[in-house]
Amino acid sequence: MSLEIILFVILGGVAAVTSVIVITRPNPIISALFLVLNFASLAGLYLLLNAQFIAVAQVIVYAGAIMVLFLFVIMLLRPGNEEKIFSRNPVVKIIASIVAGVVFLQIVYMIFFTSPSNSVTGEVSASVNAGTVEAIGRELFTNYILPFEAAGFLLLAAAIGALVLAKKKFE
Repeated sequence: MSLEIILFVILGGVAAVTSVIVITRPNPIISALFLVLNFASLAGLYLLLNAQFIAVAQVIVYAGAIMVLFLFVIMLLRPGNEEKIFSRNPVVKIIASIVAGVVFLQIVYMIFFTSPSNSVTGEVSASVNAGTVEAIGRELFTNYILPFEAAGFLLLAAAIGALVLAKKKFE
């Protein structure tokens, strides 16, 4: 086996296990910490796919900024005082278990009874160059400049709107 396959199995296993731990822990802080580990393993999988920029963005944006936001929200809401949804309505628990079982069976079927497509061809060097910051920046500022600027103006309008709503009265 090659090193790529070994790393894929390890990182994929870590991602799968931590995703199950995230949704099964009763403590939301522990879930958030395992979600950070899941984000890190996904970043490793992105590196195996030669998507360096996405891997770095995964760590900086999700494992850094978004998880800090999640932890602040968890601390502010104090979810320990909330009523459990399954204790009120046991039918929801049964439906959720059935849906989870169906999804699990679909994943098992895809893993063991299907074969990968051989129609994808191309060179590895083209794949490595497509994931660099330079290639993404060139595409973003040449072919996609108008959507990029529109997204910037939309974020600016959202920030101004949040400031206006947060301010209690105009002076």
